[in-house]
Formats: sequence, structure tokens, C-alpha cells
Amino acid sequence: MDNVTRPRILVVGAGFAGVECVRRLERRLSADEAEITLVTPFAYQLYLPLLPQVASGVLTPQSIALSLRRSRKYRTRIIPGGAVGVDLRAKVCVIRTITDEMIDEPYDYIVLAPGSVTRTFDIPGLTDHAFGMKTLAEAAYIRDHVITQLDLADASQDPAERASRLQFVVVGGGYAGTETAACLQLLTHNAVKRYPRLDPGLIKWHLIDIAPKLMPELGDKLGRSAQEVLRKRGIDISLGVSIAKAGAEEVTFTDGRVVPTRTLIWTAGVVASPLIGTLGAETVRGRLAVTSKMNLPGHDGVFALGDAAAVPDEVKAARGEESAVCPPTAQHAMRQGKVVADNVIATLRGGELRPYEHKDLGLVVDLGGTDAVSKPLGIELRGLPAQIVARGYHWSALRTGVAKARVLTNWTLNAIAGDDFVRTGFQTRRAAKLKDFEYTDAYLTPEQVRARVEGTGTGSG
Repeated sequence: MDNVTRPRILVVGAGFAGVECVRRLERRLSADEAEITLVTPFAYQLYLPLLPQVASGVLTPQSIALSLRRSRKYRTRIIPGGAVGVDLRAKVCVIRTITDEMIDEPYDYIVLAPGSVTRTFDIPGLTDHAFGMKTLAEAAYIRDHVITQLDLADASQDPAERASRLQFVVVGGGYAGTETAACLQLLTHNAVKRYPRLDPGLIKWHLIDIAPKLMPELGDKLGRSAQEVLRKRGIDISLGVSIAKAGAEEVTFTDGRVVPTRTLIWTAGVVASPLIGTLGAETVRGRLAVTSKMNLPGHDGVFALGDAAAVPDEVKAARGEESAVCPPTAQHAMRQGKVVADNVIATLRGGELRPYEHKDLGLVVDLGGTDAVSKPLGIELRGLPAQIVARGYHWSALRTGVAKARVLTNWTLNAIAGDDFVRTGFQTRRAAKLKDFEYTDAYLTPEQVRARVEGTGTGSG
């Protein structure tokens, strides 16, 4: 068969869900059964849970960027860009390439796994002055920025400037925020030893969250253990508090406190990719409403999974929990990717679709050094045993042998030799903040998608 007659499968997103789906499609479909296309700005899968360790310099950026072209069965066409709109009636996906060219990609089957973006609120100055922790570029940039603050504070003769450069604020008491604060605090704690002119007591880290508990999914005991570890390190934890206003040199908390700082890191949750809003379909808290088989009701050949889809949690539903959906975690996304691939193949071959069911294996939180809290299979662990479980889980979840070797080497080198605390050049003269990394203003409205598709005559119906 040639490319014209082969069914076209379009996968949007190269996160855990999208990559697992593509890999399974490549293994289980013969080359003449379908043409597989993947839309992603970068030809790698980012191992997101280890991002705080890139920000703190424990891992190099390349070690958690897993190449999509290493597979021997690789035959997927990659379009370097991001999907900014989908016309479900015409079966066309609008893509903005990395060179800002707009193209229309027709499909027969589409798998929507665009992931999520940082959730922000209408807080004055937030998107202009805060950093996120969602992309590899952000993690590398934040590391440079934090070390820059130490360099500039060391050179400054102004006590007020020093104070603002040596205070750091992290918003978000979930896994991302807690691990980010923990890992970066260790970075500054170790780095300040190389700055004899700086008083270590001036370095202050603040972790705040509007919720009453840190990481409530861990349970009360482990949550308290994590708080104790952070407080012993000198991290100030404020719960029931958020940001009222953000500025270039200070942040105002909702309890009225004003903290002089040049570093605000925002990790207060995620929302589904804005791509979902272009479909004009039903959503559940912003995530696309799909069945337990991860197909979109009323639209043949449309599947969605991962952070962008409200996939019913059959395990929780069996326990009588109403309206339960799978949480946006890597663990679920990876397993959903395999089931969606099987369901796409079943649709192609006239087979039967199967629902997604998976019991959570547990939680791991790496607090840096030998500190961690973990809950594998319901067993509560702290300290070094928890750290071994946490790193063992992440290491085993890395998709390629090369990535595993790089990560293990990085961990070993960091444990033996420490860090050199050098800036690598990502910190340029032009500052970049949260709004500059995630391109959330690049998406089209449903009306713009329809007008574009009809105007170009790309649609098939």
C-alpha cells in the first residue's frame, strides 16, 4: 500500500502517554497497515519527575531527555511543532511548527495526548515575574538564575539588594513544588560555602500553598515527615497562604507579608493543554470527557488520554467513589498509552475496545541528598530507604538504557564530587519568565480552527 491508501494515525504530544502509544503502535502494526505521525516540538520524551534534579544540577538536561529516534522499530514521522487546533468534523489538526508556519494535517485516527500546562490565576504580575517548572528549558534556566542571584549578591554592597537576591519563594505544596524547593535549597546550601563574603543565614527559602497540608495524597504521617525534613533545613513553610501580587523585586502574600525576592517559582498545579478547548467538546474541569476506553463519544477514531483527558477510574468506581477520574500522573499516562494503542489497533482491525484499569502502585517524593518519603504499595518509608525506593522507581521507569546509564552516572558523580555551581549561559540579558516558556497564547479558538480549515479546503467532510 502507498501513503495515500494507508490509514493515517496522528498522535499529538510526546509525553509519557503519547510516547508509550507510539511505541506500541510501531511494535504491533505492520508498516503497510497504517502511517503513524507524531506532533511534538522536540524529538524527545521528557522524564518530568526528575526535572527538579536538573534545576538543582544533580542531573544534566540531556540525561532526562529521552530520544525518540533510538528505537530500532522507529518509523514514525515527526512534525516538529505543536497542535494549536483540531477540527473534529473535518478530521484536520492545525499545527504551528517550530518555525511559526501553520500547517493543516488530515488524519483518520487521532490520539490526543497534549499533556498539561501550568495552572495560573488572575494574580497581578504573576505571569510576568514567576518561573514555572514544566519544561527542560525552564529547569535549566532556573538553575542559572539561582546561581546568578548568589553571584550578584556576593558582588553587591547594598544590604537590601543582597536580602532580596537571597530569598526564594516556591508556590505549590504538591510533589513538583515540594521537590523543587527541597532540591534547590540544597543547591544554595552547598553553593554558599563557595561564597565566603555571603552570610548563609541570609539565604531563605519559602514554600507556600493555599491548601492546609503538603502533599495530602501521602497521608498525615508521611506529609508531616516531609515537612519536618524541610523545616530542619530552614525552609519556611506557610500553608493556607498564596500570592496576592508579584513584582520584580518583591512578592506580597495573601496574609499581608511582603517578601523581598527576585525569584518566584510557581508550581501550583496544572490544567489540560489549551488544545482541548479548541475541540468544542464536553470537558470535565478542563479535561476532555472520554469513556473508560478513552474514546470520545460521538466521534469515530478520536482518543484522548493523560493529563488532557478525564479518564474514568474504574478501580475507584468499583469501590463506590462517584465521578472518579484518573489523576494526572506519569504512572497512569504510561499505562493509558498502551491501552489506547491497543484500542486504535482494535478499531483498525474491527476488534473490541477494552477499558483502562490500573491500581496505583504508590508514591515517591525525592527531597534531595538522602532525604525522601515514599509509599510503595501502601508501605510508608522515610529517609534513606525511601530514597532508594524513589530513585529505584525513577531509574527503572526511564525508557532507554542510555538514559539509565546517564542518570546513574550523574547521581554517582554528584554524590562523590558534588557540584561546581557554574552558570551555563541560559541566563541571558533578556529575562524569561513563565509566560515565555509554555506558549499558551499560541492556540486558536474553535471558530478560528473551523474558518481556517474551511478556507483552505483541507477538510474531508
